[in-house]
Amino acid sequence: MLVTPVPGTNRRDLREDLRSALEEVRDLRAGIRGGLRDGPRPASARLHDYLEWVNETVRKLEHQVSTADIDRLVRTRGYELLLSSGLGRSTLPAEQETLSGFISAELDARYAAFEAAVNAIEAQIRRWSMRAEFVVLDTTVYIHHPQKLEELDVAALIEKPGEAVHILVPIAVVDELDGLKRTPQRGRASCALAVLERAFQRSTGPEPLPRDDPAAVSGGEVTIEIVFDPPGHVRLPITDDEIVDRAQAIQPFAARKVTLVTYDTGMSLRARAAGLSEIKLSHQRGTEPQ
Repeated sequence: MLVTPVPGTNRRDLREDLRSALEEVRDLRAGIRGGLRDGPRPASARLHDYLEWVNETVRKLEHQVSTADIDRLVRTRGYELLLSSGLGRSTLPAEQETLSGFISAELDARYAAFEAAVNAIEAQIRRWSMRAEFVVLDTTVYIHHPQKLEELDVAALIEKPGEAVHILVPIAVVDELDGLKRTPQRGRASCALAVLERAFQRSTGPEPLPRDDPAAVSGGEVTIEIVFDPPGHVRLPITDDEIVDRAQAIQPFAARKVTLVTYDTGMSLRARAAGLSEIKLSHQRGTEPQ
């Protein structure tokens, strides 16, 4: 994901607004106004057009994507320099030429950034348009569930027997499993990581969940993929919050509820407060972790 939609964002509306911003910045680069090529314009006029585009684009996107995304896509370091340079008030030919060069470079960069964002969101929509239940398993499920990952009947676990399931693995979960390799839970952590390595030999997904005995698990197809942090993402200090945040960010792209499965009460409450579907598992008597 190259952008992080805020909860409640419609993925198709976001895609159209990103496309619109891309087309507008393309026209600015080409000197097109009102659908017609306008011919050479003074640098100060180009600066005015660029700043208007920034303000309008921020207005369109500020309630759909994170502030970090807006800063990365629109309110960039180049924007700050152009806004504060004072060159737009100068009439000296050399300074006007310098300003024009700055504007051209910034427009080129904005075009590339928005083109990448549009391509990424279109690819993500295609990728997550599958007919399946979307599930995020908390790290506790990989460690404490009686069945190991390759044996897990996920459809039954979420009370949707027979349904196809797509398991989303935030990279923060992988990092937690890596960290547990140096603890008493290292056996189960290593087993889970080994299954992920088998699944993702050629890509990061979606891939079928590896099964030692496919006939032993009833239900529909189970696929799995790694969900990486978006560019510029700063992780939350509490890993449970981070995992819930990543699951919440998936919902607008997937256009469906994501179910988070956990053994922890705190994680369950966090997921519920974030608008996720959640299932809290209970340890079977005699299997509680020491």
